[in-house]
Amino acid sequence: MTRDQELLGAAALTTFKLNGQFLELAESLAKPVGLTATWWQVLGAVLQTPLPVASIAREMGITRQAVQRTADVLVERGLAEYRDNPAHRRAKLVAVTSEGLDAVRAISPEQAKQAKRLSSVLGQEEFARAVEALTTLSKALDQL
Repeated sequence: MTRDQELLGAAALTTFKLNGQFLELAESLAKPVGLTATWWQVLGAVLQTPLPVASIAREMGITRQAVQRTADVLVERGLAEYRDNPAHRRAKLVAVTSEGLDAVRAISPEQAKQAKRLSSVLGQEEFARAVEALTTLSKALDQL
């Protein structure tokens, strides 16, 4: 096995573990306000601007079908709404409602505590370097 293969394997396994750890953290943050990690993820994608399901899926690295199912539940619960898409008649935009925005904002105090805890463990500079390295790795994988 080459060094490049070892690095790819180690990066993948570490990322899989990180994904599980972040999902567990996200669930613990979202549950007290009546959300799931998945609901929070989709709402987070449309906080700034409404997006079609396919765009959310691409940004989040999940399937369009999974986003569609989640968006339908969010709309049913009044946390999101579908809007007409001027760029595409059939691909509606998903937009957060005021109720959805309130739910996401309710997570913020506990999220701030957890961010501070992680930053105190890593140190803010190391934390920033880790985020930068993850971002660089993600961009490199996009090029493949």
